[in-house]
Amino acid sequence: MEPDGMAPFARLVEQRRFDSLWVTDHVIVPLDLPHVYKRQMLDALGTLNFLAGVTETIPLGTSVVVLAYRHPVHVAKQIATADQLSGGRVIFGAAAGYMEGEFRALNADFPNRGAVADESLEVIKACWASTEPSVKTERFALDGAAYSPLPQQRPGPPIWIGGVSKPAMRRAVRHDGWHGMPTAPGGLGTAIAFLREESERTGRGALPTISVRATLWFDQEPNPALLPGPRGTSEQVAETLQGYADAGVEHTVLGFPEIPLSLAREQVERLATEVRPQLG
Repeated sequence: MEPDGMAPFARLVEQRRFDSLWVTDHVIVPLDLPHVYKRQMLDALGTLNFLAGVTETIPLGTSVVVLAYRHPVHVAKQIATADQLSGGRVIFGAAAGYMEGEFRALNADFPNRGAVADESLEVIKACWASTEPSVKTERFALDGAAYSPLPQQRPGPPIWIGGVSKPAMRRAVRHDGWHGMPTAPGGLGTAIAFLREESERTGRGALPTISVRATLWFDQEPNPALLPGPRGTSEQVAETLQGYADAGVEHTVLGFPEIPLSLAREQVERLATEVRPQLG
């Protein structure tokens, strides 16, 4: 977290013509968990709006908003605001969540997080559809109230669902994309096969967008507290990324380990000049 360097970093990523720029969502992380970012994290949705103001063309994503942590109307408004301020560039990554201690700290419903996520998404989509939304679920009800803003993208920003469990992947099939991890049970091929089966079973037709989030380990030993991902030389990183693509992944979101922003800038340049030319 180096706030003074964030705007130049975002502009560098945009100038080097990467496909998207992402923020991640944790509110308060239990000390007993090996989560390296727990002591230095800006608010994801506030940062999303900051990035909307300092970039011009690059899509901006959330990887991922944990739906049970906030009221869905509040989330709908924050994401729609970012979509308006960015000119329609937001990808809404969302998930049910997994960090039980964080749920407990926020007085959020961990046992029923899947149902909360589904109902929250129903409310969010209702808000994005109308300035006078009317929706009723087991936990939420809206009627007789004015809502704003509508997102610039219609009917709303694409919704990519995070998670590698079968319920999460079923949820992804009901929305626009799956935002998983390369360590999905059985591997990416098994996960994508399940998404294909669910798409066929539900009559969806085309698969949802297939996206994965991984950590970039240029010439470093991976930290087990972070997601795995491409590692080694530029050639080895390119080989891993190409393997993801060959398995059916359309979009890979690369996070950095706990390194200075100056080194992250160097790695962006390396991705652009050494890795990307090797990808088919």
